[in-house]
Formats: sequence, C-alpha cells, structure tokens
Amino acid sequence: MKWTDDTIISQDKKNLDTVLKEFILDHIHDMIFIMKVEKGNIFRYSYVNESAKRYTSIQQEDMGRLLEDVMPLEMALDLQKRYTELVETGESMTYQDTFQAMNGNQVVNESILTPIMNECGQAEYVVSITRDITSSIEEKMKLKKAKQRYKSIIEHNLDAIFILDSQGVIKDSNRAGCLLSGFSKEALVNMDIFQLMKAQNRMELREALFQTLSGVPSSIDYCLLGNEKGEERITQLKMVPIVVDQKCDGCYIIIKDITKHHEQSEMIHYMALHDQLTGIWNRKALDDHIPMIIHNMEERGVELSLLYLDLDRFKFVNDTLGLKGGDRFLKRITERLITLTNEECLLYRQGGDEFIFLLKNSSFEMTKTKAEEILALFIDPFTIDNQEFYISPSIGISCYPADGYDSNSLIQKAAQALFEVKEKGRAHYRFYHTHMKSSFPNYIIMESHLRKAIEKGELYVHYQPQVNLSTGAIDSFEALIRWNNRKFGFVSPAQFIPLAEETGLIHQIGEWVLEQVCIQLQKWRGKGYRSVRMAINISPKQFLQEQLVETINFYLSTYMIPPSCIEIEITEGAMQDTQQTLKMLKKLKDLGVFISVDDFGTGYSSLHYLKRFPIDVLKIDQSFVKEIGMNHKDSAITTTIIHLAHSLGLEVIAEGVEREGQVDFLKKANCQKAQGYFFSKPIGPKEIEQQQFVLM
Repeated sequence: MKWTDDTIISQDKKNLDTVLKEFILDHIHDMIFIMKVEKGNIFRYSYVNESAKRYTSIQQEDMGRLLEDVMPLEMALDLQKRYTELVETGESMTYQDTFQAMNGNQVVNESILTPIMNECGQAEYVVSITRDITSSIEEKMKLKKAKQRYKSIIEHNLDAIFILDSQGVIKDSNRAGCLLSGFSKEALVNMDIFQLMKAQNRMELREALFQTLSGVPSSIDYCLLGNEKGEERITQLKMVPIVVDQKCDGCYIIIKDITKHHEQSEMIHYMALHDQLTGIWNRKALDDHIPMIIHNMEERGVELSLLYLDLDRFKFVNDTLGLKGGDRFLKRITERLITLTNEECLLYRQGGDEFIFLLKNSSFEMTKTKAEEILALFIDPFTIDNQEFYISPSIGISCYPADGYDSNSLIQKAAQALFEVKEKGRAHYRFYHTHMKSSFPNYIIMESHLRKAIEKGELYVHYQPQVNLSTGAIDSFEALIRWNNRKFGFVSPAQFIPLAEETGLIHQIGEWVLEQVCIQLQKWRGKGYRSVRMAINISPKQFLQEQLVETINFYLSTYMIPPSCIEIEITEGAMQDTQQTLKMLKKLKDLGVFISVDDFGTGYSSLHYLKRFPIDVLKIDQSFVKEIGMNHKDSAITTTIIHLAHSLGLEVIAEGVEREGQVDFLKKANCQKAQGYFFSKPIGPKEIEQQQFVLM
C-alpha cells in the first residue's frame, strides 16, 4: 500500500484520537459524553468515558445508538431540548440536575455542554462534561448553616455584643447592644467603645482591650456603662480576639447587664445582716463585726463592752397583744434603743426580745453609764392601741479582753450575767464575774437537746388522776409531759416549756402530746376499759394556730377517739384577743371536746369572758388551794370561784391538793373534783392500770 501525505496525516490524527480517549478522557473523574449531531437535530452516542460507564447505565455497546434509545424517555426529552438549544445557539451552557444513583443516594450533577463545530460553522458534535457536585453543595450548605448559626448566636444573644476593630472602634452590634446602650445600630457604628463606659473604668478597659488585641481573652467583672439616657448600668465584660489568618483583626466584646443581679445581691446581703422586723443589725452581723472590732482595738490597746439586753416578762405582752401586737411593741422599743447609738455604740437584735449593744473604746464607768441610760429609756410607758404598757429590761455585761477574746465567749459571759440579773430581781444590770459560771444553765445546749428529744424517745407523758370529791371515783386525768435528758437528767417542765415556747418547738411538742394521749386512750379502749376524759394543756402559741382544730380532729379520727374524751386546757393569757378566742373556742365546741380554763384567778380573770366563751371547766390555781383553811383570803377566793362556776353551770377542779384539810374544805364548798399529791402524783399508764384507776 502506498502511503501518501494525506494518509500519514489521517493516520496520525487517528492515533491522536486514540491517545486522547484512552489516556486522557478515560482517566478523567468527570463523566464525559460525546454525541454525534445528525441532520434534524438527532443525537447519537459517539463516546462515553470510563467514569460515565461507572456511574450510569450507558456502556460501550450503546455507542452508535440514538439518545432516545439509550435514556429513559423523560430524561431523553430533557436532554434533547438542551442539545437542540446548544446546536442552534452555538454557545456553551451549564446546568444542574438531581437524580437517584444506582446505590440509592441522591446525586446532584453539574453539566457543561459545548458544541464542536465543523468547517461550515455547524455543530458536528456535542460534548457534555458532567461532574458530581453533591459533596460540594453539602459543604456549601454546611457553611451556610454555620454562618446562620454564628449570626444567630450574635444577633439573638441576650447579652450585648459589639465587634471592635484594633483601635476599639465599634464596627457592628447586635440588638441587645442597641437595647443596652440606647443607640441605634447606625449610631453605634464608628463610635469609640470608651464613650459608653464611665471615666473610672476606662483605664481598666483600655488595659483589657490591649491584652485581648494581643491574642489573649480578658474580662472585667464590674464596669459602669452609661446609656443614651445617661443612666448607669452595672455590667460584666468579656473580650475575645478575632483571629484571621493567624493575625488579630479586632475583638468581640460581650457585655452582660448585671444591674438587677447586683441590686438583688446587695438586698440579700443587707437582709442577711439586718433584722427583718426592726431593720437594725442582726446576730450574723454581730458575729461578723466583733472580730473586726477586736482586731482594730488590739492595735490600740482599748476595751470593748457587750451589753446583753432581755425584756422582762415580754411573754405576757405577746399573750395580751398577740404576736403582731408584740412585733409592733418591739419596733417601738427599738426606736428608743436606737437613740443611744453612734459610731462608738452599735445595736443588734439577738432574736426574740433580746438585744445587744457593742461599746467600742469603753471603760468600766462608760459601760455603767450606758447601762443606766438604757434602763432610763424604759421609765416612760409605751402606748400601743391607746393602751399604756410598762416594761423593763435586764442587762448582762461582758468586757473584752477580761471576759473573752471572741464573740462566742463574750456573748456567753454576758448571757450568764443576764441570767443572774433575772434570778435576782430583774430590771437592773450586772457585769460578768467568774462565780456566775457554775449557776448558769446553758440554754443553747438545752435547746439543741430539746430539738432531738422526740426522736430520741426522751419525752413521755404521765397522767394525774382527777378525783370526784363526792364519790371518790376517777373518770378524768390531766396529761403532763416529762423530759428525761441524757445530759441534764430530769428537766422540770417549768424550765423546758418556756424554752419550747420561745423557740417555737412548742408546736411540735404539743402535737406529739396530743397524739400520745390519743394512742393511750385507744389502747385502754382496746382492753375494754371504760371511757375517761383526758385534759391536755394547750399553750397560748398553740391556741393561736389556725390549724389547731384540724390537728385535733385528725388525731381523733386516726385513733377513733370520741371528742368527749378530750379536754383542752387553756390559760387566761391565751384569751386576750376576744374575737379570735371566741372563734377558736366555737370551733373546738363544734368538734365536741371539753374546754377548761387552767390556773383560774392568776391571770386576767374577767366575768365578761366567762359569760361569752363556751367554757366547761374552771381549774382553781394551786396558789389559792395551798393556803385554804389557814388563810382567810385564799379560802374566800376559792369559795367564791366555786360558787361562781356553779352559778354559770361550770365544773370546778381544784389543783395542788396535798392535805386532808384542803379536801375537807373543798367538799364543804361543793367543789366537784380535785387533783394533787394527796390523791396521786402524775403516774405512767402501767401504774394507772395496776391501781385500776381506769377500771373503777
């Protein structure tokens, strides 16, 4: 065969096409489709590379076939339309389409269509280069979401966020920044951040900003910001560097408005150190102040005096006025005490009706003078609800350094001196002396033990029989609480009941006694013993509880005890608030229990309340019974009380009967019942059963 130049050129071109297809096009990751353009815009597959074969259903045997014979009809029509437009315009085009790959994943492709023109300027081939851009789109979506999240963090943050350049000039702000500053976004842009801050904070801000712009985050815990209205806001600042290409390009400054929090903290701090009722310093403040005062005084070698003041017989004021009235009384007393205070004399409320004065730089004579000034404040009466009240204070005094070197020691020594004052007449003052230590009962420790007395099983109830003087029968008892403590031994009710009332423990103890009585009555009923009536003492503080009736009813129902088996004993001091008393007594009577007045004649006896109140029993106080038959006045008073009770249809019980002569007198005076050591001391349930008191 003879090779001409044209043959050689044709052969070289063929070899070049082979190299182009096999070594270049077949190894490109993009999918390449070459379509032959025939007359009438008919498109026939001429070439597909290996990537196209791998990712589509088109294979080598499809070469030479028409577009519509290879592709699904819908897709073929779409491509036909695009190819036709390409051939007619002669301009390349790009488009994207989405389809489901053979593995089931959704794929997004981007295709570039280019015509190959012949010598006549007509499209001879259409080349389609298709690339899978799914991952690229996903990355773009992630980036878009990330930007939106970032923008959301900035824009919707409750704290103000400003973007500053390296000079501290504001370049952008979020909505919270506008609200905090009072300026619009437009007004804030190009404003110096230092313009928003008060002058006293600018130096600290400048140093923190310099540190941040060097690449180290910084913060300021307290910074005053002035808003557009000129108002001061207390803020916390955090500054974070903006790093671009490893270079600091400004910073974010995050400003938190802590004005309300700061005000609340100040209020909490104030409340923690001040008495809520009177507004003066409280015990915690005292504990905080004494060490600081002592530390300052040690350097100068001066003395400190602590005057521990307690109001005498304030319990009776509370009984008369009620708790709210008592609180008003304490406020009036505080107003007088405050008149003695100055920089050298501080006043604290220890709690209840107790106050403490601290005298700085005081001598013995100065302390005496101050104690006398305190006593003088109580010479004039206090007027509450148009009624005059006289009250006196007792004062115990301790001194630093003679009596102690810390607050606990000084308070304890002053309390010991106060106890001595109470024991020896009240209404005066005493300095602490060493001999007082042995006679002072530690009420703080006793209170701690009393709080745990129920759970430790140290409390128990004894019952004192009430004897019918006409028949000698026993059908009622008085329940009396007893306390046997591991440290103090047997503690008298006269000692721990006032402590329980003062500390509020009386409510828990009183409810415990009520339940124990109901449990005991249930046991006796279960054994077939006859019904007896049990008198339970209710303190004035318990009597003021609105839920008292509900509590009694709960235990009666729980242990199935008839209300007629319970007698509620109240003192005259608990009945000073006439309306409240009448309301409570009516509820108790509706419940079905008996009501008795204990220690009649020793308090605020009034024929008015005997007439109005639904009372069943009067109990004559043992102070009158003790001298009957020997003291004409006591005999006359006792006889009068008995006759008065009879005329009002009330039962009478005499307390504290210890001699046969007293019994004879009471019988002649027609007193129905009596109780006392002459008949029986208070005894436990087993002894009552052994003596068959509940069987008679």
